[in-house]
Amino acid sequence: MTLKKIFLFAFIFSLTNPVFARLKIEITQGQVAATPIAIPSFFGAGNLDSVGDNMATVISNDLESSGLFSLINKGAYVQDSASLQHGPRFADWRVLKAPFLLTGNITQESGGKIKINFRLFDVFSGTQMLGLSFSGEQVKWRKIAHMISDAVYKRVTGEAGYFDTQVVFIDESGPQGKGRIKKLAIMDLDGENLKYLTDGKNLVLTPRYSPSKQEIAYLAFIKNTAHVYTMNLQTGKKTLLGNFEGMTFAPHFSPDGKSIIMSLAKNGTTAIYTQPLPSGKPTLLTQHLWIDTSPCYSPDGSKIVFNSDRSGTSQVYVMDKNGGDVKRISFGNGKYSQPVWSPRGDLIAFTKQTGGKFYIGVMAPDGSGERLIADGFLVEGPVWASNGRYLMFTKETTPSRNGLGGTSRLFFVDLTGRNMRPIKTPKDASDCAWSPLKNSPD
Repeated sequence: MTLKKIFLFAFIFSLTNPVFARLKIEITQGQVAATPIAIPSFFGAGNLDSVGDNMATVISNDLESSGLFSLINKGAYVQDSASLQHGPRFADWRVLKAPFLLTGNITQESGGKIKINFRLFDVFSGTQMLGLSFSGEQVKWRKIAHMISDAVYKRVTGEAGYFDTQVVFIDESGPQGKGRIKKLAIMDLDGENLKYLTDGKNLVLTPRYSPSKQEIAYLAFIKNTAHVYTMNLQTGKKTLLGNFEGMTFAPHFSPDGKSIIMSLAKNGTTAIYTQPLPSGKPTLLTQHLWIDTSPCYSPDGSKIVFNSDRSGTSQVYVMDKNGGDVKRISFGNGKYSQPVWSPRGDLIAFTKQTGGKFYIGVMAPDGSGERLIADGFLVEGPVWASNGRYLMFTKETTPSRNGLGGTSRLFFVDLTGRNMRPIKTPKDASDCAWSPLKNSPD
């Protein structure tokens, strides 16, 4: 839900201080130690006091969920939000051994708008690291809180945040099996502002965002035939992507948003096609000799990763954007599927089935450095956060003997595999897509 108008004022930019060292992040299988931070309620006069409490809570939840920050207990705070408006008493805050302190205040503006000033301090050096001001409609206070979380995350880690994002997913309800109702739904990353995009009359699967964040592509079964559709998220308009002879599925937008790559099944085989938008002529990239599916572009659009059974089992392959120079990159035990290229271009995530279990894993684009970071009865469908540090996926629990009772939920995990958390959804959920940042500061 974008703000109609957001004014960004940088009233004090980052200060260079040799005492302060940016949080160092290493991608390994080890534990990343969380850095303590204190986040008192933002000061707000009158009826803005509750808004300040709520904003601090949202920011705290955002940063703590990343696994890189730990919250200092509010009962130990040495200043309240009112006294912090005159500046932090750094000597007192150092006793808590919290490297970072985030403070803020909220003022009322005309037209139902509010202005939030916030400051991030390096407690040990006694300096301000970041100071920004956001203005927007008061009803959008939650979005502004996520934007503040992104700004803090970026200043401390040096990487882009991911909190001001949305998730499109399949909302599931009803009995397992044929009677299951599946709707397209969209919500903020923290589960708020839920909205249904379809009514559940037709089966829908595999939504994927466009780079502009204004459209999604997805599969819909209508009249017993599966085809790829696009939907404008602002207008709700749905468009059939071509009238193919056979079933189309597994769509992904190109990095420039000008075309969609997808699979087409016919006569017992599946090949990969690309089609310009909104209604261009499709181009065949792989031949109808095997089952080639789940294509995904590299961030620069020069390569495509996909899975194929051409070697006898489902494995991951990479080819150039025109379908040439095909190379197999997965060689471990088991079956590989659903490969997705990281937005940073450095890794490919995938689903793996071996030894009677499913795994979410990552590997380099040449197949080296394979690591499995999540497992379960059924885990599948990894998608990347816009900063390339986190993955979201579907996790199903074991059903009972009569086939009932299993649940399907969304989880996200960092690249260490240590920080795994459930995503809040109203019911069972699957097949998620993670949006790029909606509107965050640099």
